[in-house]
Amino acid sequence: MREQTYYGHGKLLLSGEYFVLDGANSLALPCKLGQVMNVRHARSDNPTLHWKSYDNNGKLWFEAKFELWRFRLLSEETQAAIDLQKILRQARHQNVHFLREEVDTHVETKVEFPLNWGLGSSSTLIYNIAQWAYISPFELLSKTFGGSGYDIACAQSMGPIVYSNLGGTPSWQSVNFSPLFKDKIYFVHLNQKQNSRREVERYYSMALEDKQSLVKQINSLTEGMSGALDLQEFEAYLYEHESLLSKSLDMPRAKDIHFQDYWGAIKSLGAWGGDFVLATSDRPEEETKEYFASKGFETILRYEEIICTNPLDVSETLSQLNERLNEIEI
Repeated sequence: MREQTYYGHGKLLLSGEYFVLDGANSLALPCKLGQVMNVRHARSDNPTLHWKSYDNNGKLWFEAKFELWRFRLLSEETQAAIDLQKILRQARHQNVHFLREEVDTHVETKVEFPLNWGLGSSSTLIYNIAQWAYISPFELLSKTFGGSGYDIACAQSMGPIVYSNLGGTPSWQSVNFSPLFKDKIYFVHLNQKQNSRREVERYYSMALEDKQSLVKQINSLTEGMSGALDLQEFEAYLYEHESLLSKSLDMPRAKDIHFQDYWGAIKSLGAWGGDFVLATSDRPEEETKEYFASKGFETILRYEEIICTNPLDVSETLSQLNERLNEIEI
């Protein structure tokens, strides 16, 4: 029985949220947690695709079966099964030889982060399936869920990147974003998951004036954030970015909603209103975590716990982070 393994990193978007869809340069951070996909094949007289997905605790949360001619569902028709069917059919459209062998195929996926964290369970799945099918993950994303593609770039990157899809062409470059003050950067989960696809649709429906001017301002802020020399300079760029998007999108800042009395900077990441926010703090870690816990936000991760900074960090830190995740009540 042959076996193949694929892996994609999760992601967090530090700058350019929403406007990354219109070509803004955006600072994106691949995560040390992602999604693993194992594929096994076995001879069969009635070739079938057997799919099982497990969460970060090893619990089966999704299961489906498909025949391989047109990927017709042979199991319960859930929304997750319909979404997967759409991805598989598009992969076949891009590569007509995909899953054409007369064998049973068994796929098992496992995310290394809680599904409600919004770190990219869909994008890492798209990336892994594209690698399996020998097709473009960006085209597969475009023809299925849509989006800018920054999450696909993160899935295959080992450290921070600046991403742009100006003119519809994905491009990115590694950036040396490992600030000396990273021990003062935290990621706080807001206890709810944002619907990225819905937010993309909402953004496209907005009639924003002078988008190009906004994109230029965001490009400047992205450059500033990635090159900030100290915490105060970094916080100034965060504040300016939050204020710019709050005004242009007519949406309240996360700090105004949840953390008005917080001493540091708060910045939304990705689609506003859910998932993670970035928080800076020049106070002791214990005091910082106690503040957020008092507000009902128990999941607070240090920068180095979750963000890939270079290839050598990943393997040794995964085990450390998994130990920490076991201590968090999800």
